[in-house]
Amino acid sequence: MPNFLNNIRPMERKIPMKRKVADTIIIMLFGILLGIISKYLDCTASNELPFIIAYLDVRNFFGRFAIWIFLAVCISIYSISAIRASINVFLFFTGMIASYYLYSNFVAGFFPRSYAMIWIGFTIISPLLAFICWYSKGRTKMSLILSAGMIGVLFNMTFVYGWIYFDMRSILELLVFIGGIAVLRRATPKATMAMIALGVVFAFVIHCIFPFYFA
Repeated sequence: MPNFLNNIRPMERKIPMKRKVADTIIIMLFGILLGIISKYLDCTASNELPFIIAYLDVRNFFGRFAIWIFLAVCISIYSISAIRASINVFLFFTGMIASYYLYSNFVAGFFPRSYAMIWIGFTIISPLLAFICWYSKGRTKMSLILSAGMIGVLFNMTFVYGWIYFDMRSILELLVFIGGIAVLRRATPKATMAMIALGVVFAFVIHCIFPFYFA
């Protein structure tokens, strides 16, 4: 492993192989379940859904990226190693998109090919992103930068802003953003505040370079 990764990696935990396999299977099944739920909500009229789900617009929330990025971050940093993070996140997204588009094709009766290709592409690169993400829980400056980068991405998925306006996409995205801060928090409140501040800076830089939103 490259030296710079050895310097920033957190302690890898020793867990029996059976437990590793069981955890990965559970994560994949979780992805399959969420894919089915997401497509079911997508195919169900709002007036047929429970009031709170329709009011919070959960259907469209699952169709945006924030929740999936957040879940991938959680799976990554709570995996026992960077390699396991790659495997777990890849299988989570594989299960999710497989169940979502199988439901779409065989139950809903249509297959949105162009939209599917976006998610397939994201799934293909997800192991690399998860591998990098796992190192964000270290105690070095590089780990802090990685965490701040993820906060910046979530910030841009939560808030819509420009020179004269600033707005929140939805309360659910705000909860995801707060959850991201909680999961990625540093060892001290001061370090956590530094992560948030740096993350906001990254968010503005990203927005200047790519002035559009990943909904």
